[in-house]
Amino acid sequence: MKKAAYLFSILLLAACSTVPLTGRKQVKFISDSELNAMAFQQYGEFLKTNPLSKNKRDTELVKKVGNKIQIAVDEYLASIGRSELTKGFEWEFNLVEDKSVNAWAMPGGKVVFYSGILPVCKNEDGIAVVMGHEIAHIIAGHGNERMSQGLITNVGIAALGEALKEKPEDTRNLFLAAVGTGANLGFLLPYSRTHEREADRIGLIIMTMAGYDPHEAPVFWERMTKMSKGKEPPEFLSTHPSSSSRIADLKLAIPEALKYKK
Repeated sequence: MKKAAYLFSILLLAACSTVPLTGRKQVKFISDSELNAMAFQQYGEFLKTNPLSKNKRDTELVKKVGNKIQIAVDEYLASIGRSELTKGFEWEFNLVEDKSVNAWAMPGGKVVFYSGILPVCKNEDGIAVVMGHEIAHIIAGHGNERMSQGLITNVGIAALGEALKEKPEDTRNLFLAAVGTGANLGFLLPYSRTHEREADRIGLIIMTMAGYDPHEAPVFWERMTKMSKGKEPPEFLSTHPSSSSRIADLKLAIPEALKYKK
């Protein structure tokens, strides 16, 4: 028992890292290269079975916003000596033809927007709100953190390496759940409230760094909230819970974000 506790303590110390912009301590047991490899494979599989939008204007707009925020993020991370957080990334921003009101991002810089979310975004700044939030999840390492916790919960520290190598299907399902693109696997991933608040705050800052208006963020979430009244909420809202307190928090965070405006 003492040996297991000692091993856990050593692994815990080795796996500790800090989230940029918020300074929160987190634990990540999976190497970024392993996680990125999983993301690249699953992202490719998704694109094989989901048609890209044929709307050239909308497609170019999503890519434009993604590229602007990516550049802002890379410049900021370089300025604070944290460029390793996007090392090995292969940034990609795609718009798929799907009426679902949804968007998500995978580690390694892989982002998907569904055409159904664009009417809610309404404009380029609205797209930047969603893009900033999703990219914030990536640079904050939320997928790694959630998957690490899920692996420990389900297989334990001792079997961590074995699970990654010998149980590819289980690992795949856990990965998809951890990055918000898979079904619920029967356990609650912790820190989801923390992750969402953190992504809101970081997303607000990085969209402002890229030249977008942070005032659009609470307005976007107000539109999303209105969509959920009296009917089943959009998928994006179900995985990114919105509330009056969240909108209030975003409004309070705007002055901080504006400090990063160029």
